[in-house]
Amino acid sequence: MRTSCENGRALSFQAIAANRLVLILAMLVTAPSAFAQQGSISGTVLDSSGASVERVQIRLSLDAGGPVQETQSSERGDFSFSNVAPGKFHIAFAAQGFAETTFAGELQVGESLTLPRTALAVARLITQVNVTETQAEIAAEQIKQEETQRFFGLAPNYFVTYNPDAVPLNTKQKFELTWKTFLDPASFVINGGIAGVGQAQNSYKGFGQGAQGYAKRYGAGFADYGTGLVLGNVVLPSIFRQDPRYFYKGTGSIRSRVLYAVSRSVICRGDNLKNQFCYSSVISNFGSTALSNLYYPAADRNSAREIMELGAFGVGGDALNALFQEFLAKKLMRKKR
Repeated sequence: MRTSCENGRALSFQAIAANRLVLILAMLVTAPSAFAQQGSISGTVLDSSGASVERVQIRLSLDAGGPVQETQSSERGDFSFSNVAPGKFHIAFAAQGFAETTFAGELQVGESLTLPRTALAVARLITQVNVTETQAEIAAEQIKQEETQRFFGLAPNYFVTYNPDAVPLNTKQKFELTWKTFLDPASFVINGGIAGVGQAQNSYKGFGQGAQGYAKRYGAGFADYGTGLVLGNVVLPSIFRQDPRYFYKGTGSIRSRVLYAVSRSVICRGDNLKNQFCYSSVISNFGSTALSNLYYPAADRNSAREIMELGAFGVGGDALNALFQEFLAKKLMRKKR
């Protein structure tokens, strides 16, 4: 016969088993209803031509919160999400080469929702091109302005700039301004007049008189002019990296402008945009005088002392030219269009 203790223990085990059985039955009854509340979402992804797009990354998020589901489209572009809680949702489509697309909708209780076919647009290719002019290109534009500068619309005055921020010239551009000045028709006319004065005064007697004497004076004068231009505006400025142009000041007191202009005979702007001793101008004054001995009559050639004196006069002439550019030249200029 069982004792009272054993009977109590048996009743306890029976109660526990009964409770478990009730719980299991409750779960079996309620589970179908819980799953019945969830639904599914499916669809197809296409491109703009109507062809299916595979391996599209598709992300489903519920507005009410909850786990985010992700999947990829199949080879036919199909996709599906199961066990989706009812409510509002968002689906994002992302694929390489296509613009990201988002679809918003609402899933009803137990609904199997098939979305309209989703067409992905090709991603816009945005290309940013920064176009920056080179220094040479900027200088070329500024040179065009300088090449319009002429006295009374006739004689060129290219080697002065009224732009305080003008960029440096490269060697080719220095040469361009030089040969255009040298071969300008006004240069031939002016040199012809100077040769005529020399003929009348019988300067450099070794050249003689008559047409032959005039031609020699004309050639020597033009050689002087060309030598000074090439040495002072191309060769030496390229070697020392200096700007051969006069930079017009135009502001400040008369005294400050005078001092500035006079100083330009020995100071110029370097290609590094800093003021420096103007080796190119000073040396060219002495060098061009020395070279003139090669084509003048022996009796009229300069001694070493005379070369030094004429070189110094050349530096002084540069100072006078700078004063002329600073105070008078602009008033006499007419642009040739």
